[in-house]
Amino acid sequence: MIAMGLVFLLLGFFLQIPFLWSLGVVVLIIGVVLWTLGALGHAVGGRRHYF
Repeated sequence: MIAMGLVFLLLGFFLQIPFLWSLGVVVLIIGVVLWTLGALGHAVGGRRHYF
């Protein structure tokens, strides 16, 4: 989700599309929160691992 958020941010910036910029920020924040929770060992969505 972090990579997808960065792609949306870059596309929104270069194509001057504010919706993609906003979507990128939201997806990036969600990805960072999920990554942090997973790194701390907390189960996210009832699952400890997603592989």
